[in-house]
Amino acid sequence: MRHGRKINHLGRTTAHRHAMLSNMASSLILHKRLTTTVAKAKALRKYVEPMLTKSKEDTTHSRRMVFAALQDKESIKELFGNISSKIATRPGGYTRILKLSDTRLGDNADMCVIELVDFNETLLEAKSAAAEKTTTTRRSRSRGGKKAAAGDAATSATEVKGEAVASAAVVETSAPADTATETVKEDESRDEAKADEAGA
Repeated sequence: MRHGRKINHLGRTTAHRHAMLSNMASSLILHKRLTTTVAKAKALRKYVEPMLTKSKEDTTHSRRMVFAALQDKESIKELFGNISSKIATRPGGYTRILKLSDTRLGDNADMCVIELVDFNETLLEAKSAAAEKTTTTRRSRSRGGKKAAAGDAATSATEVKGEAVASAAVVETSAPADTATETVKEDESRDEAKADEAGA
């Protein structure tokens, strides 16, 4: 039973687990993405996100708190230099876990990629392109909407040139000669209706 078991111990002792998560956090900060198992990625996310929040305010105290966990000067420099400026406006959720379809060859463990959200350039470009594409606002159509506006633009363009050209030619067609124009009364044939029409 797992009563009250809040964290995944990952089959390691406490010291081994902290050392492993510290090394993984340093690698994530330096390289911005990491391929690992899903269980380790979820444990790493809970470990590294409070550090990213602490890096938003660059004080001696926050640097010492993060250094106590990471024990790596290069990753501290990267975290408080480049990363903290990029995540300054983000209110949390600094990492993203992308599950991979392939499993690990030895033990068939589920694999994933954990990355910093603000450093995936391809997803950021796709998101900005989608935002640019959907900037049009929805307006109610009045008197034909876009079609009427296009017709007005076409007529104004022809008036500027001084030519009286119709924007859309309308062709009138008359009914064929053999069709009856009057309705046939009850108990009366079509021929009788034509004769009545001709006599009138």
